[in-house]
Amino acid sequence: MLNQLLRSAIWAPTIALSWFWGLGFFYAIHVTLTYGWLGFLAFALPNAVGLGLFGWVLGAPGRSPDKIAAAIQGPYAVLFLACQFLAVAITIFGFTAYAWTPLFGRDSIIGSIALILIACSIGHAVPLGRIKIWHGVVLILGVCAGFVALAGLAGGSSGPDVPLSSFDQRFYGLVLPSLVGFLLGPWMDVQHWHRAVEIQREGASVRTAYGIGAVLFVGLLTINALLASAAGLGEPVVSFDGLPGAYAAVAQATARSHLAGVTVAFLIWTVVAAATTIDSFYSATRWLMTGITTRSNSPLLAFVPPSLVSSPIWILVAAFATAVVATQLNLSLMYLMVPFATLLVGGAACLVCETLGASRRYDPVLSYMIGLAACLVFLTGYIEPNWAYLTLAPLIGLVGALPMMAELLGFGSKPATPAPIATDEPAAKTVVVAVARDEAVASHGFDGQWFVLNLMPTYDDTNSVGNVYFANYVRWVGKARELFFNTCMPNFDLKSTEFYVLTKSFQHDFRREAAEFEPITVRVRIASHNRKFVTLAHEIHSEINGLLGRGEQSLMFVDTVQYRPLDIPRTIIEGFLPYWPKTSPHATSTVSGPLGATSLSV
Repeated sequence: MLNQLLRSAIWAPTIALSWFWGLGFFYAIHVTLTYGWLGFLAFALPNAVGLGLFGWVLGAPGRSPDKIAAAIQGPYAVLFLACQFLAVAITIFGFTAYAWTPLFGRDSIIGSIALILIACSIGHAVPLGRIKIWHGVVLILGVCAGFVALAGLAGGSSGPDVPLSSFDQRFYGLVLPSLVGFLLGPWMDVQHWHRAVEIQREGASVRTAYGIGAVLFVGLLTINALLASAAGLGEPVVSFDGLPGAYAAVAQATARSHLAGVTVAFLIWTVVAAATTIDSFYSATRWLMTGITTRSNSPLLAFVPPSLVSSPIWILVAAFATAVVATQLNLSLMYLMVPFATLLVGGAACLVCETLGASRRYDPVLSYMIGLAACLVFLTGYIEPNWAYLTLAPLIGLVGALPMMAELLGFGSKPATPAPIATDEPAAKTVVVAVARDEAVASHGFDGQWFVLNLMPTYDDTNSVGNVYFANYVRWVGKARELFFNTCMPNFDLKSTEFYVLTKSFQHDFRREAAEFEPITVRVRIASHNRKFVTLAHEIHSEINGLLGRGEQSLMFVDTVQYRPLDIPRTIIEGFLPYWPKTSPHATSTVSGPLGATSLSV
């Protein structure tokens, strides 16, 4: 028990630091000086509670973060990548605009670039299991530097004390967006999914690690609130919208102090906060994209190296460019924070509901369109200000998740799973094939009019690209057809038969591709027939990618001596009797025949 507690506690520093990005770091300063101590608590506590709840829910007994992450990486990839893009853009923007520039001027951007490259190098070279140790060490260094800066600023502080509260209409309007954004924020952050998976793999407790991490996170925010109190408001930075911001107050105060030790200490504190976010971003994003590209069947990967596709460098470049543009436009940090309370909340809410057991009804396009509308409402209410608009904005963003939320709360029902092809045939009794071991699952059998074959492709089914070789789909249909015959005509004997079954034609429409270890279902049924030919329809489905393809084949019958075409033999009619289409005259035939288990074709 003690060993597990220690293993879990080791993860707390990296959990707290990975959430201590520009949003938490500089916004804690701004909100303390702008809204007072109660305003700081209204920001810090929901933020920490959201972090702790993520670990509590995902670490519940019987819940596997690894399996959940594997199932959601593809469908929610855009959500995760958008979150990482914004997180890094906020970190770079905050560090450059509110720390580096006040201390060294606008021409010192080379320092920001150097920090980014060093942090990304760490994220690339050091696995997460060792990054947590690195974060534990630099956290001690950063906290010590923070207290040194606090002592230096407190000694020379002459500004007014931070009030208990200083609320206005804008603050009241931000309460609900902050609550929604902070509670859902960790769920859309792939850094935390990466950590939860690794924590469980190490045998530690996700709940304990995130509980300690959340408490530590509040402590880190409190250091910045104390720094803000010691620094005083200073000269607010007025953004393009005319609204003042206190984000750079501590950096301005250290620059005014003319104490090199205070400046260096605060710089170390900000470097630690920024670097531990960027290296975590790099590691987690590469983990996400590697998992997605490994399971991808895209033919583009035959021409573009998967390592290049999965590299986080593209998101990093986009985030850096966004931070530069935001600086040039004189935006405030709030404009980069808005998507976490509007644009992304629909997808994040769907993700939470799916983790808790709701069936997937996530429509990313719809969620982002609704989220954009919520974003516009928020910005309108923020600039005016109008507390009603600000309060309404996150509720609009949640509309895309309402079906899943309703199902989870018991007000809706799970969507019925549609059959791949709607038919008018009455359902027949399912015939399954017994297997030798109790723990095994039947590999084939009838499901209504469909004969179903379940199989698992392996490495020998794939080609040089890594996806299943195209001819194997045809081979699988052939295997399903043989087992279909085998089940319908168990007494068929090739040595004594008076007819052969030949394939007159075969057609298949490829839709998607499969990869190794991707569960596959092949379905075959009698689609139609005339006097001499029987047409079989087939479908191939993947548990991961859905319909892979469908088609049909035409069967003919010949005698075994001269190969003359025959009418459909009586034995075939008797064997296929329970599975003829409803429109077939044989469907109501009184001819009876054996139902059994093995077939054949030539």
